[in-house]
Amino acid sequence: MTGYFSSPFDRRHSVGVDVGGVMVGGNAPVVVQSMTNTDTADVDQTVAQVAALAKAGSEIVRITVDRDESAAAVAGIRERLDRLGINVPLVGDFHYIGHKLLADHPSCAEALAKYRINPGNVGFKEKKDKQFGAIVEMAIRYNKPVRIGVNWGSLDQELLTRLMDDNQKQGSPLTANQVMREAIVQSALLSAAAAEEIGLPREKIILSAKVSQVQDLIAVYAELAKRSDHALHLGLTEAGMGSKGIVASSAAMGILLQQGIGDTIRVSLTPEPNGDRTREVQVAQELLQTMGFRQFVPIVAACPGCGRTTSTVFQELAQNIQNDLRKNMPVWREQYPGVEELKVAVMGCIVNGPGESKHADIGISLPGTGETPTAPVFIDGKKAATLRGPDIAEEFERMVAAYIEQRFGRGGRQAAE
Repeated sequence: MTGYFSSPFDRRHSVGVDVGGVMVGGNAPVVVQSMTNTDTADVDQTVAQVAALAKAGSEIVRITVDRDESAAAVAGIRERLDRLGINVPLVGDFHYIGHKLLADHPSCAEALAKYRINPGNVGFKEKKDKQFGAIVEMAIRYNKPVRIGVNWGSLDQELLTRLMDDNQKQGSPLTANQVMREAIVQSALLSAAAAEEIGLPREKIILSAKVSQVQDLIAVYAELAKRSDHALHLGLTEAGMGSKGIVASSAAMGILLQQGIGDTIRVSLTPEPNGDRTREVQVAQELLQTMGFRQFVPIVAACPGCGRTTSTVFQELAQNIQNDLRKNMPVWREQYPGVEELKVAVMGCIVNGPGESKHADIGISLPGTGETPTAPVFIDGKKAATLRGPDIAEEFERMVAAYIEQRFGRGGRQAAE
């Protein structure tokens, strides 16, 4: 099958890029990225946030490098993270003066795993090509990959103006939005070609083209995928807060991923005031996991509830199980290989509960409102126990922990072998 309904594992061929030991593109799985919002010059805060993002599952973390103080702090941040055993690759986000910061701070240039540059603001007029070339030459010198990241909010105005003028001369001109999309695509491709001409290998280049509207993102990346084999970083820029940002990012990137487009993703959520930055990592993981590309945490199936489930017991149990699994995954991933494949069901009543629970590795079917307070538990498709009384939730949580130990612990692995 082709189009939107093609296999999610039938991915577009792209050139693989090694980013500090994490492979992006080629035959590698789609990689989750995130970005700090700390002042990089504040080493303590930046190290803490990078560590939190990495613990949440971010496989690459980008940091802002916007001035001398932040560039001077990068090597220390890398050293502190290494001492903590956190080897997540760091990407330097450069705008305007990246060429100068990399030249003036060689320890920063060495410590970063990748440089991100924006061809729209790397330099202006006669300085543009020179300063772009200087960053590319630094990447070659330090053997670092580069992400050429076009953003419609800082698009190369000279290129856009030229394309607008050319369009006006055509008999059937495109709309302004169509010209803008073409300018974004051309900016990325022309910049990549320029980098290769300077001497940066294709396996050191990743492209991105960030816009904030879903249909624009789909159209731009479809065209990029058609016209190049570069590894592609997906992300809806300025996606927004809360459910709006989550829905918009998922809608746009879900369609592209289903078409086999995209090698690494970031969900650019605006956090709530004092909110948890790791939320963007969780959403990115859930998007990839829901679509069947990656498996990060055990799946908890839970019914939405209805008039038969006015009790909140199953809701609280499902939430507690999900939170407990996610909290323990950094340790469990090492202690119990394969645990991310676990499937748990927490159902609210007897209508679909027993059947859904049998399909899971371990599941519970709560009785529903007004029904006899008994809850059968199914393990590997067979009824294993019936829980009763006020402590059903706590007993089931203990059974899940015991099942994980039995199946994914050393004894369970040896028995399977």
